[in-house]
Amino acid sequence: MEQRKQSSEEQSPVPERKRLVIATNNAGKLREYKELLSPFGFEVISMREAGFSEEIVEDGDTFEENAHIKARAVFEATGIPTMADDSGLEIDFLDGAPGVYSARYAGEGATDAERCEKVLSEMHDVARELREARFVCSIYFIYDDENEYSVSGEVRGYIGDEPLGENGFGYDPIFMLDEDESMATISDEEKNKISHRANAFQKLAEILEEKFK
Repeated sequence: MEQRKQSSEEQSPVPERKRLVIATNNAGKLREYKELLSPFGFEVISMREAGFSEEIVEDGDTFEENAHIKARAVFEATGIPTMADDSGLEIDFLDGAPGVYSARYAGEGATDAERCEKVLSEMHDVARELREARFVCSIYFIYDDENEYSVSGEVRGYIGDEPLGENGFGYDPIFMLDEDESMATISDEEKNKISHRANAFQKLAEILEEKFK
């Protein structure tokens, strides 16, 4: 009898409040968040895994507004704690572009390589001192109707002359940390220590530490 009880407990699902939807279907972003959230005991799932397939119109003027829009849409549809981020690349020489349009900068349906190529073409022959850039990330977390949190982080670098590295995703291959390293040449472990997403998450982690760990 005791053995049957233990087996049942082992197979029981994660309690609803310990499941957490990341408002994305981006495999790279989901992988990063699973690693970041692993100490807090959440079962991290994508929107698709949560049964959410509606299109979300991200029409905010800032990263924070878009993160809030995504988190609210998924939370209201699923009732499961939801974390959303909006992140992108801001280049000083381009007056902050691509900014909130980072994912659509080369047109709807463009690949990461095509987006990188568009930026490189616009930065062609621009001097190194004018190639300063930053990755920005805003995270919006809705645990329930009483608990919502917003945090932001960034990492500074510059735009390289050509893609470098095969790790990461998005604009990582053209975002240089120094002469020999791009965001796409460092390991996932190192990226999760220094990235804009990691910097924003660190602020949120202080909240999670208090409430969930």
